[in-house]
Amino acid sequence: MTKMALGTHPFLLGFEQLERLVERTAKTGNDGYPPYNIEQTSATSYRITLAVAGFAESDLAITVEDNSLVIRGRQRDDSEGRIYLHRGIAARQFQRSFVLADGVDVGEAVMENGLLHVDLTRSVPDRVVQTINIRKG
Repeated sequence: MTKMALGTHPFLLGFEQLERLVERTAKTGNDGYPPYNIEQTSATSYRITLAVAGFAESDLAITVEDNSLVIRGRQRDDSEGRIYLHRGIAARQFQRSFVLADGVDVGEAVMENGLLHVDLTRSVPDRVVQTINIRKG
């Protein structure tokens, strides 16, 4: 018996891109840094919170690219002239991507106490009932 791919199931018409989306999501390259939370703040809104301690607003960039929310961070290296006996706080860059469904819009971003909050809203489409006339052939 051959296993049928999800996007090719006969009842899922028009979902061929679903497998490509799942593969793209798996390949986002997120390595766990920085840590983040995703919370549902209402029936149609979400908040992504990233722990970005040490980053200034000017060190961060938030873009929407090809239905993905991409958050990048790049700190300036200010270690010139300093002698560290221990350096446990790394000044490293990151890129974290989140795939967005159709109808999900990125709202505002707020920096607060070392946390970056990005608000998302999902528009609810109008429910449409369409009657199809049958003609004689």
